[in-house]
Amino acid sequence: MKQNYDYEHFKASADYILNKIDYKPKVAIILGTALGSLANDIKDPVVIDYKDIPNFLVSTVESHAGKLILGELNGKKIVCMSGRFHYYEGYDFEQLVIPIRVLHLLGVNTIILTNASGAVNTSYKPGEIMIIKDHIKLMGASPLRGPNIEEFGPRFFDVSDMYTKELRELAKKCAEKVGMKLNEGVYFFWPGPQFETPSEIKAIRSLGGDAVGMSTVTEALTAAHCGMKVLGLSFISNMAAGILKQPITSEEVDETAKQFSKKFKQLVGEIIKKM
Repeated sequence: MKQNYDYEHFKASADYILNKIDYKPKVAIILGTALGSLANDIKDPVVIDYKDIPNFLVSTVESHAGKLILGELNGKKIVCMSGRFHYYEGYDFEQLVIPIRVLHLLGVNTIILTNASGAVNTSYKPGEIMIIKDHIKLMGASPLRGPNIEEFGPRFFDVSDMYTKELRELAKKCAEKVGMKLNEGVYFFWPGPQFETPSEIKAIRSLGGDAVGMSTVTEALTAAHCGMKVLGLSFISNMAAGILKQPITSEEVDETAKQFSKKFKQLVGEIIKKM
């Protein structure tokens, strides 16, 4: 298990970042596979490598930039994580609180979590977006395991509206405006890095999962603990194992993301504008 981080551990990271800007961003975006290019639209960007931030984590996934970007997008001061951290990289669940708690100390009260996921619901198609209304996580520790730090939130906390309903409704309205179909469903957390077996996908479907992925859930739980509003958007990059008679590859995921990223980026931009 990780060391027991104290409040000052997270504050050192936040202070380093705040010393480079003269404002406090209220909105954060974590960019999944389909949204990396959104970082290029941020005006007056201040770009910080994760490795330069005291006490922060370092992204090891090749397709993740590993940079924190602060600036303005559609009239809002934002902070953007281009690259996230996963359990399969070797981090403990308890370590995965770090980025969200640092964002909270920067002043963030609303976070948009995006990811690429596999469709378990057979009515979904690659290229579509699923608003996360809830999630299922059946394995591993909670990221909030260990001594509680009261400055972030209470020991026990409610997660029945973790994926904030008002933000989900806003996303639906914005999707109508940009002419995009949105699904709304349940995200099932899978630890990875291997994709799921066909039998596991059948089990996930029977348990109520609509899409499956290897991220987002630890971030959402940590944000909920901090009292932040959360919007989760899953980009459907492929059909999950066993639905089609073909193997799943990371190349397929990346290719679908490239093909549909422009529309996804347009949706997220509209949501930020209307917040």
